[in-house]
Amino acid sequence: MTLNQAFAIRVREILKMKKMTQYRLEQETGIYHSSMNAILNNKVKASNFKSIALIIRALGLSITEFFESSVFDFDNLDIE
Repeated sequence: MTLNQAFAIRVREILKMKKMTQYRLEQETGIYHSSMNAILNNKVKASNFKSIALIIRALGLSITEFFESSVFDFDNLDIE
């Protein structure tokens, strides 16, 4: 699994847990719908840190809380 795939999985997992829509996430981050779709559907080669930070903040988590997930197990992660 790539780092981008892991990020998208984690975001979708938290959206579901918080009963939050992608649209609301887009509104809270200011990230355009097409850009958010590209991030969440693994269509971008590398997300920039600003977008990652905006998404994590809009989800109401610290960076540490967000990355405390088994999807970010570096032994199983393909970091491009």
